[in-house]
Amino acid sequence: MDTSKIAHQVGQAQGQAQEKGSQLMEKVGNAAQSTKETVQEMTPQAKENYQAGQAQGQAQEKASQLIEKAGSAAESTKETVQQTGQQVKATTLKAADAAKSATGMNK
Repeated sequence: MDTSKIAHQVGQAQGQAQEKGSQLMEKVGNAAQSTKETVQEMTPQAKENYQAGQAQGQAQEKASQLIEKAGSAAESTKETVQQTGQQVKATTLKAADAAKSATGMNK
């Protein structure tokens, strides 16, 4: 296949992707406008409930992120403690071997 045909196909695919992206952006914009209009038409009580729902959703997402960060921190701490324990164990064994050698108990 010659390079000009490949370049044409790549260009065609890129053009199609751009068009689909434009269509999706238009749909998102339309949905946002529709939501805005719906909120404006709500009763004051419904608006308060909508805003409370938004706040709750944001709070839940924030809590989820904090829990994830806490889990990562706990895992990191666990790994650090394990590494420190291994270092202490190795140092203790070396000290015990040194003490045995110094006292002649190693023979």
